[in-house]
Amino acid sequence: MIRPAWKLGLLAVALFPAAVSAEGLHQDIDRLILAKAGSIAPANLADDAEFLRRIYLDLAGRIPSIQEARSFLEDKAADKRAKLIDQLLAGPDYPRRMQELFHVMLMERLGDHPEWATYLREAFAANKPWDQLAREILGGGLQEGQPKGAAFFYAKRLENYGQNPVDYPGLTRDVGRLFLGMDLACAQCHNHLFIKSYKQADFQGLHAFFQNTFLAGGLNIGEKPTTQKLGFQSVFKKEPLETAPRVPGLAEIEIPAFEKGKEFVKAPDPKSKAPGVLRFSPLAKVAEQLPTPENSAFSRNIVNRLWWVMLGRGLVHPLDLHHADNPPSHPELLDLLAKQFVEQKYNIKWLLRELALSQTYQRSSVLPKLASGGREPAVLPPQSFLAANEKRVSAEQLLQSMLEATGERANVKEGTAFDQLQLKFLRAFANPRREPEDTFNPSLKAALFVLNDDTVLGWLIAKPGNLVQRLAEIQDAGKLAEELFLSVLTRLPTEEEKKEVAAYLARKSDQREKALKHLAWALLASTEFSVNH
Repeated sequence: MIRPAWKLGLLAVALFPAAVSAEGLHQDIDRLILAKAGSIAPANLADDAEFLRRIYLDLAGRIPSIQEARSFLEDKAADKRAKLIDQLLAGPDYPRRMQELFHVMLMERLGDHPEWATYLREAFAANKPWDQLAREILGGGLQEGQPKGAAFFYAKRLENYGQNPVDYPGLTRDVGRLFLGMDLACAQCHNHLFIKSYKQADFQGLHAFFQNTFLAGGLNIGEKPTTQKLGFQSVFKKEPLETAPRVPGLAEIEIPAFEKGKEFVKAPDPKSKAPGVLRFSPLAKVAEQLPTPENSAFSRNIVNRLWWVMLGRGLVHPLDLHHADNPPSHPELLDLLAKQFVEQKYNIKWLLRELALSQTYQRSSVLPKLASGGREPAVLPPQSFLAANEKRVSAEQLLQSMLEATGERANVKEGTAFDQLQLKFLRAFANPRREPEDTFNPSLKAALFVLNDDTVLGWLIAKPGNLVQRLAEIQDAGKLAEELFLSVLTRLPTEEEKKEVAAYLARKSDQREKALKHLAWALLASTEFSVNH
């Protein structure tokens, strides 16, 4: 009896449940996903058009040009998907895409800084390991040779807003959430009421690393000497407690004693307002101890976040609530991803490649029909990863994709004009600060922007080489529809869509250029354009 491919994969998992295959991590991903599925059939693999748009958005931060789309769709090579993945990872768009992605992930729309953007882009262009990136960011640029742009993570969070004090608890919470996958905010004043493993000592131990930091101006982070443990007590039990700086799950750091006036290797300069360099730097210690192979929370957090980037949902979800009562959907898989990521020296590009090569990533978002022959599709929970989860397209991806779709990308160069344009897109499509951008939430503000913005509407005026001009030169309605749909939605139109385009153009034959503009606008404003399938 010949078994379907997905059942053969399931059989392999049953025989070798924890083994790492010789073929690569992506094979093991598929086996473990199918093992959890049991007898439930997954969706089919995405067709070339669906895969093409998805992989470009994920690794290049934009849809493909029509030339890139035609080239891939016409290619008959069996390994063309793997070749495209490698091409995009090595391409010029990848560092920009990762810079935009990690900026939103780490700063959560709190603000921007050119040195931070340059730092991230150069780091991903060089494929800097994640543990090194984390050490540089958490070190705050205090150590000699560290890139100054990395300090923006702290600098923005150490700003005063009006008469409000610096939000040190918020900084502590962000480090726990973003680097460890633990939202310890509710453990600040007492042990967490609902999560047994989140203790007040965890929050306060992490807080002790940052309590004496301050913003010395620009991206300069300073530290006051830490000479004693941090005192705290629960609001429920008025019992005095104390802790030295401590990464959750690790031992406290011993605080050395120095004679007064000898705490600094390099004393502060009152004239230049340059901060001093401490002999004992809590920031240096957290940067040294948090991103290590021994700290499994660090590696589990980042692989879970990268899984979310590519698959639309974390194995642990929400992303910042790793604890025993919120287990991963696929525990063995998360363990394997974290273990392999550490063994690969925290190589983000390697992990993204393995995820993209998996059949799990390449599955269609179209649900399979019920085995009984019913017309309704099967219900596949998003945490099963048996079908592709639709993902929100970010403001940055929308801008790049609209420029590509309309044929205007070459006309908008990076610089002041581009920055102003991107700011308009952020105001229209980005979430408010600190609000996660993990679901698609259509808004009136976004709809009005696409409907009325002069710049966007200007891209739909026929100009040499742009989309509307190309459409104007095509007389055959079927071929025109193909050019339109492939340019904007990275797929060919259905026969019904071709008929609709032809009928609309026939009705508007006396206003053809305006009709072409409306057709292009309708696709750009569609939900299909705003999500990654």
